[in-house]
Amino acid sequence: MPITIGTFLIANGTLLPDSIHLESQPYSKTWASIDNLSRTQIEGQLDKAGWTLFFMARQIKTSAFGFDEGKRLRTAVNRAIDGVQSMHCNCVEITGITRKSFLGLPYVSVSAQSRHIQSDNQFRGN
Repeated sequence: MPITIGTFLIANGTLLPDSIHLESQPYSKTWASIDNLSRTQIEGQLDKAGWTLFFMARQIKTSAFGFDEGKRLRTAVNRAIDGVQSMHCNCVEITGITRKSFLGLPYVSVSAQSRHIQSDNQFRGN
């Protein structure tokens, strides 16, 4: 599944209520992209189960230069994941992707929102 605006990634091993069935594809060794549910659907199902999907206020912005478009995007998304992990969160939603060039060198900018799934409503982090 290609990374696009709205892609929702989740850390492998994230605990979920039994009522939620996520279909995913591996993105990296430790993260997967969700295929069958949008962030809104995930949030609704978590709410029904009494779980919480936290929204972290700070937006993450990363970029990567290079001529290989796929590698460029993967690098920028991996940097966003690093930012999510530094906040002790287990999910990320890609909210923006911009492709440009600077002095003939292409680059991509990625905006992402850190999220965190847990069973109660007081943030604990990983």
